[in-house]
Amino acid sequence: MKVSKEQGDSNISEIRDSYVRDLGEDIRYWIEEDARYFLHQALSTPVMNILAKTQGAYIEDLQGKKYLDLHGNGVHNAGFSNPEVIRAVIKQLEDGLAFTPRRYSNLPAIKLARKLVDISPEGLNRVLFCPGGSEAIEMAVTLAKQFTGRWKTLSYWDSYHGNGFQSSSIGGEEHFSTGQGPMVPGAFHVEFPNYYRNPWGLEHVEDIDEQYLRQIDVILKRNPDVAAIIGEPISSTPVVPSIHYWQQVKVRCEKHGIFLIFDEIIEGLGRTGKWFASEHYVTPDVLVLGKSLGGGLLPFAGIITKEEYNTLQHRSIGHYTHEKNPLCSAAGLAAIEYIEAHSLAENANQLGQYLKGRLFELKEQFPVIGNIAGKGLHLGIDLVKDPLTKERATDYAERVMYYCLRQGVAFKVIEGNILTLRPALTICKDDADLIIESLENAFSTLTL
Repeated sequence: MKVSKEQGDSNISEIRDSYVRDLGEDIRYWIEEDARYFLHQALSTPVMNILAKTQGAYIEDLQGKKYLDLHGNGVHNAGFSNPEVIRAVIKQLEDGLAFTPRRYSNLPAIKLARKLVDISPEGLNRVLFCPGGSEAIEMAVTLAKQFTGRWKTLSYWDSYHGNGFQSSSIGGEEHFSTGQGPMVPGAFHVEFPNYYRNPWGLEHVEDIDEQYLRQIDVILKRNPDVAAIIGEPISSTPVVPSIHYWQQVKVRCEKHGIFLIFDEIIEGLGRTGKWFASEHYVTPDVLVLGKSLGGGLLPFAGIITKEEYNTLQHRSIGHYTHEKNPLCSAAGLAAIEYIEAHSLAENANQLGQYLKGRLFELKEQFPVIGNIAGKGLHLGIDLVKDPLTKERATDYAERVMYYCLRQGVAFKVIEGNILTLRPALTICKDDADLIIESLENAFSTLTL
């Protein structure tokens, strides 16, 4: 059975089985029980371990072994089980307001919306919440379609924007669309700008940008009814586009009356060293948030957009039961205030630069490291069999991942060979050194 590794490592590989066999008997029992009752699916079930605790930047299994977690599904910007977020949620429960029916509002939801407008790029001042990222993408695209009166979209191959029919149609991964029958029509895709792996062998950034921008131009020339361009300002891989690229995309959006939607579900709320990754580039028409918006405790997401798009009072583009959930709002507000009070975006910037510097030192030592990319604490290491051919070292990357797991450092492999490092923004220099030490040990020990 072939399983896509686009979004993560395989959960049915021999090396996974070997790793699980070395875990304690109690853990193996509960892994089997988990597999017995949950529907099996790639990436998540069967699982690799059973956790007893998630706290700060670390996760802990039933045997009490701790792992510095560099994945966290992107919810842990303020750290797992953040005590201030927990206190805010407990207080909200004790206040007797855990839910608000539609047509009513509450102070936590209003305060969270106000705070998001306060920290967002200038001009983004209207908010709408929903339970999860897939739904937030749906709302953003629906807003664009309703406002423009158009129905087509342009997004990027190999991107992930959720599992709803529209969000998975916009996403560019075969893994989430094959076997679904006809997807939402009018969803066009282009390649995301990848400078290290550009197919033309070009070296100058702007020359590479022009080739990728040309793909957009070809579609827009033949499709005047595109409502929105949707992308992550920095991809989850991560690949970091140039400022020139997104400036030119924005120029095209303004020229053709197209919405620019930035999916910052992973990159937002401090991860790239700024509140939002878009602050490295341009301000979008709609900014999409999720994951860490729930404070690492509760599922919550939403969109932030411009006043001029507040014109759909005759429609309901969200209409979710938990649209203004006070419990989720209290968690989100506490997480944002914690990130702000403890300067975690700046911590991400400083430690991200430190980690990149140390990683480039490893690159000089180990040719298997083909490329290092990212901003803040959103980093990726592209492992290759040969620095010249750039052939992906997929089997090696999986072995590195499990080696580091045994050393107490957990991360995710994307696209089969890219080690993604996304720790909590609460990590310290000692944690950063642990990451480098674990990787250096792996590269020194394991051969291609």
